[in-house]
Order: sequence, then structure tokens, then C-alpha cells
Amino acid sequence: MIGKASPRFIALDVFRGMTVAFMIIVNTPGNYTKVFAPFDHAFWQGFTAADLVFPSFLFVVGAAISFVMKKWETQSTSKVVLKILKRTAIIFVLGYILMYPYSIMMKPHVYGIFPAFSQTRIMGVLQRIALAYGIVSLMFYFFKPRTIAWTSIAILILYWPVLAFLGSGPDPLTMQTNAVLKLDTWLMGAGHLWVGDGYPFDPEGILSTIPALVTVISGVFVGKYVQSNGRTYEGLAKLFMVGFACFVVAYFWDFSFPINKKLWTSSFVLHTTGLNCMLLAVVIYLLDFRQMNLGVYFFQVFGRNPLFLYMLSMFGALLLMMIPFQGTSLQGWLYENVFSYAGEYLGSFLYAIVFMLINWLVGYILDRKKIYIKV
Repeated sequence: MIGKASPRFIALDVFRGMTVAFMIIVNTPGNYTKVFAPFDHAFWQGFTAADLVFPSFLFVVGAAISFVMKKWETQSTSKVVLKILKRTAIIFVLGYILMYPYSIMMKPHVYGIFPAFSQTRIMGVLQRIALAYGIVSLMFYFFKPRTIAWTSIAILILYWPVLAFLGSGPDPLTMQTNAVLKLDTWLMGAGHLWVGDGYPFDPEGILSTIPALVTVISGVFVGKYVQSNGRTYEGLAKLFMVGFACFVVAYFWDFSFPINKKLWTSSFVLHTTGLNCMLLAVVIYLLDFRQMNLGVYFFQVFGRNPLFLYMLSMFGALLLMMIPFQGTSLQGWLYENVFSYAGEYLGSFLYAIVFMLINWLVGYILDRKKIYIKV
């Protein structure tokens, strides 16, 4: 659907644009085995800069919900619910369609010309965005903020014993013994799970989507707070301090409940929420208080068509990997014959930068024509 840009804080658009740009860089290196450490996800427990990308995207999804909530007040319940469910379904289906070819590449020995549904991945990044958006939107429409806040706290606290007691073996938090894997395997079957790490396990699993809801909920609360208090020094300081407090709690919780993106542990939720609050406070300070406009429009381009540009980048990356060229894929040929001359790791990084800029150019053209695609 094409529409007009919604009025919102420039800082939030910039923050969202930074998230999308970084997400594209992280997702599309020239060589997936030659990636600088900050741009590579932690394999299991631990944290890198790349691990902040997805929770930041969910965080800004929540912030966007906080702006839409005002429109709900003038609409009927049936219209609001139908709109939320429709958008949830569209994003989920688009995510599945986008994951379908990736599933084929991950399991080439399973497929013939016509892939079987039983061996395709059901969940994924867009699917989690869809579910989180839909559930959190309905929560804020039907329940009071206080109820949602207490529910969020309960989710983070209870998720800890759920993983501890429902996992198996002496360590219930390994990739092969955790409760997320057990539930996903029981509900969907191993054939529907991601195998990108060499073992059936979905980092966007069903159980781990529940604490991911808290990431979106935090974005809604921060979005509402910024709208009312984001233009005062005191309000900005409080936002930064709340973020720092979350960061500190996560640091100590990590000793007993490790920070783990693929399980989306409660300590990971607090860690990334704290970082996002502090980063957003810094962005607001630089843009609204110091009037520093360098690079603002660059990130606004990404921030105005975020989901579309993200899906475009994934589709573009997929095409480059699937098009055969001189004994390899077009992506592999470009990396080996153009970018690798800068060095294996630097070349892989430069490939990602160029790919991101190509997507930015598409976003720039759309923005100049005032075209804003709402999924």
C-alpha cells in the first residue's frame, strides 16, 4: 500500500533508518565466512554489535505503534482489529515467501524441482516482526498500560525458569537441549526449523517470540514517553538513565541467565532495550538539542520505507546468491573478482556497504517521488 509519510520525530526516523542500514550491512556480507567480529552474530551465548540490529528493529516497531495508537481512538473496534490482523497476516506471509528459497538453499539434498512444504522454514525475521506487531498492538488496544507493564515483567521473570526446567540434560541452555527447540520441534517438526548453524534450531522460534514481545512493548512505552517528554533535558536524561539501569541489570543477570540472542533471553531483552534507550537519547540530543544534521537525510531515507527496503535487500541478496555465473553465484563472482582485492574481510565489508547503498538509492528515488510503501 502506498501512502504519505506520517508526521513523527525526526530522531525516531533517523534511529529507525540507522537500524535498517546496519541490518542490511550485517545480513549481506560478500563472504559469510569472512566477517569482521562486530558485524558477525554471536554463535550462541554472548553479544556483538550485530546482535543489536534485530531487537532495535523490534524496538522501533513498538515506537511506530505508539504513534498509530492516537488514530485508534477515532475508529471502531472492528476496523482497528481487522487492520492489525490484516497487516500481521501480510507481513507473516511475505516473510514465509521470502524464506522459501532460503530453505531450498539450506537443504538442497531434500528438494527436487518442486520444494516440499514439510521441509520449509515457517518462522523467520519478518514472521517474528508480524507476530510481535500484531500481539502487542492488540494488547495496547484492549489493555491498560499498567497491565501490560506488569505482564512484561512477569514474562521476563518466568521465561528464566521455563528455559531452566523445560530444557533437557545437565545444561538446559545449549542449542540442542533448550526448551525453545523442544517446543518448536513438537509444534512444527524439525523439517520446518532453520538449519543455518548446521543443526535444526530456529533463532526466531515460537517460545522465544514471547520475550521478544517485551522488546516491542518497551518501544511502545519509549515512543509514548518521547512524544511527551523527549524535547526536554530532564526527559532525555531520564530516558538515558532508564536505559543505563536496564543495561546494568542485564549485566548482572547475565551471570545466571546468559545474554543469548537466539534464545532471546530476558537478560538479552534488558541489555538491548537499555542500549536502545541510551542510543535513542543520544540521537535525540544530537539532532534536537545540538541541531547536528550531518547524515540525517541519509538515514531518513531508510526510515521512511523501512520494511519495504529490508525486504528488497533480502530479495536482492537472494537473487545474487541464486543466479549462477561462471561456476559460482553472481554474489560469489562479484566478491572474488571485485571486492576481495581489498582483502578478504575488508572486501566482504565493502560488498555489504555497496549493497546497502544500492538499496538506499532505491529508497531515495521513492522518497523524492513521495512514495511510502506501507506493508
